Amino acid sequence: MARMKFLCDAERCIECNGCVVACKNTNEVPWGTNRRRVITLKDGEPGEKSISVACMHCTDAPCAAVCPVDCFYTTDDGIVLHDKDLCIGCGYCFYACPFGAPQYPQKEAFGVRGKMDKCTFCAGGPEPDNSAAEYEKYGANRIAEGKLPACAEMCATKSLLAGDADLVADIYRKRVLKRGGRPKTWGWETAYPDSPSS
Repeated sequence: MARMKFLCDAERCIECNGCVVACKNTNEVPWGTNRRRVITLKDGEPGEKSISVACMHCTDAPCAAVCPVDCFYTTDDGIVLHDKDLCIGCGYCFYACPFGAPQYPQKEAFGVRGKMDKCTFCAGGPEPDNSAAEYEKYGANRIAEGKLPACAEMCATKSLLAGDADLVADIYRKRVLKRGGRPKTWGWETAYPDSPSS
């Protein structure tokens, strides 16, 4: 069975926010909630890079590990989803997620901030596929229709890749080899430019 994953090629992202708009439009994401966002590293400086960030559908998801009501589950494709009927809005998942994926519609205290919302990889939720209830709570179920997530399909530069992790990795590997090596966006030297080891 395929493991579905996202990968953003920072060498191609132009910070157009097409992925953000596609997600919001396809899933009718409420105002103030962002399932996907574009982050710019070294904004306005030489070496500026942008990446599109959302739930990365982790193999060992920290959000699922800390949830006191076990509202998270992983599909056979490796997509991490949640059940809004079980969510109590405690916010533990928000603090556990290194990508800031869990979002809350209200900025209130414990229990009144609403049900958590996050990227579903356009795979819906626990309701029957493509039902009105599923769309209302989770948005479009493009995976059940045999499509990729809207954000990846809308990406003009194809920097945002989505799908089977092996295929995504092969595409990225070919790009890196064609460019002549590993991008200098990540790594020890980038994170700690003044360290003795660099």
